[in-house]
Formats: sequence, structure tokens, C-alpha cells
Amino acid sequence: MDTLETRELRYFVAVAEELHFSRAAERLGIAQPPLSRAIQQLERRLGVTLLERNRRGVTLTNAGRVLLGEARVILEAAAAAARRTRRAASATNRLTLATKAGANHELLRRLLDAHAAEPDAAEIEVLLCGMGEQARMLRDGRADVALMQRPFHSLAGFDTEDLLTEEQVAILPAAHPLATRPSLTMADISDLADLPIARWPCNDGAYPPGPGPEIHDQSQLAQLIALGHTVAVTGASARSWLWSAHVAVPLTGASPVTTVLAWPTHSRSPAVARLVRTAAGL
Repeated sequence: MDTLETRELRYFVAVAEELHFSRAAERLGIAQPPLSRAIQQLERRLGVTLLERNRRGVTLTNAGRVLLGEARVILEAAAAAARRTRRAASATNRLTLATKAGANHELLRRLLDAHAAEPDAAEIEVLLCGMGEQARMLRDGRADVALMQRPFHSLAGFDTEDLLTEEQVAILPAAHPLATRPSLTMADISDLADLPIARWPCNDGAYPPGPGPEIHDQSQLAQLIALGHTVAVTGASARSWLWSAHVAVPLTGASPVTTVLAWPTHSRSPAVARLVRTAAGL
């Protein structure tokens, strides 16, 4: 029988992430023996070994690594379903919009003002998030819609409405020699030993390899650029938050950046549909 219960998946994820039964049991708030029995029962039902146990500790088998990825998706989907169900049952006409802190505030203001002018417009709560968190918030039900950017964000699983297309720029320390150029290419900035390119989180939250600093939020990025520790590649609307210690130089040959309104493909929310119609009219 291949039916999986969310309880046993939570148990398995805890053990797989901790790679230690005692720590996993403590994390779950249960005793270790029932946790061990639950994992053994799961392995028997699936007919596979998920965890290798020996004196050195616990390791995942290939089957265990597959189930860990699948279990995370299932648990995330279950949590999202619960959040959306509770929101649908609420009498409040309300939407949550996720956007990166420091994103194009002028564009967001135009969208919110235009939507507020519509009859029966839903109240919109703006949820500010860190770099690359919008997709996770849409998938886990914390947000109904989000402002995201193509090509920087993966839009798989979402429907989108384009809002603004702009050029890419390089944000450099004002004192750097390249800051006086009228334009740059990616080749000009990709191999600067003294100014490595800032690294943004990928869709899974991990950072790509490279010498540049890992960026968690805009204020950190602004400070690191001003100190001469990094260069950032972003959309031209970033000029709105630049300090006097920054310079934005256009990047020639780089793909344009398009800010989009994104929402889950399976959404059937009338409030989301009304907001999308407003966005299409901007």
C-alpha cells in the first residue's frame, strides 16, 4: 500500500534533515522510540530502505533522498492548502501581495492606487520579503500574488501579467574606475578581482558558487557596494534606492528585465482575477 500520511512524512523529514534520531525527536516534541518505529513502518510499507543506520550515525539512501524532496513538496502543498482554505472561508475581502523589500515602489504604488479605485476592490496587504522568497510564499499559501522579475526569478507554476520592462544596469561603487563609463558589458564586470558580482539566492534558497558575497536583503547589498566589496546586476529601477556612494551604469547586450504580477496557475480567486485585470490596464 503506497498511501503516505503527512504525519509520517513530517517524521521522516525531521530525521532526514537532522540525520540524528534523538535530535529529530526533540525537534518534533516526541519520544525517540515511537519515531524510530514510525520510520521503520514507513520503510516496510514502501518496501525500501530510506536510512542507513550505523555507529557513525544516520545517512540517506538514494531512495531516502528522493523521498525527502517529494515529502517537502507534499508538506508544503498541504500547508498551502490549509492556508488558502482558511482564507477562502474568511468573510474578509483581502489579498496578500509579496514583494522584495526595495522593489520598484513607484510601480507598486500605481498598481495599488489603480486597484483601490475599482469597485469592490479587495484590501491588499503588502508582505515585504527577502531576496527570492516570493515564489516560496506563493507556493506555501502565505501570499496570493507577488511582484517578480523575469529572467531573475523562475516563474514555473505561475501565471503572470507583465507590468514593466526595463534595461539592466550594473550598480558600482562611485569611486571605482568603471563607474565613469557610459555603458558596460557583462564581460567588463564578470572577472573583476577587486569587485566580485553579488550572488542572489536560487529558487531553492541556495546560492550559486562564486567569490561574490551572498546577498540577503537590499540594505546589505547597498552597504557592500558602497564599501567597494561587490557589484550588483539588476533592473534600472534600482536607481530609485541608490546612495551618493553608488553609480548605475547601463549594461549593453544584457536581456531586459520584466517585472510581472505572478499568481499560482491553479488560483480561482475572483479577487486575484480583479487585481490581474487592473494590472493589465496599467
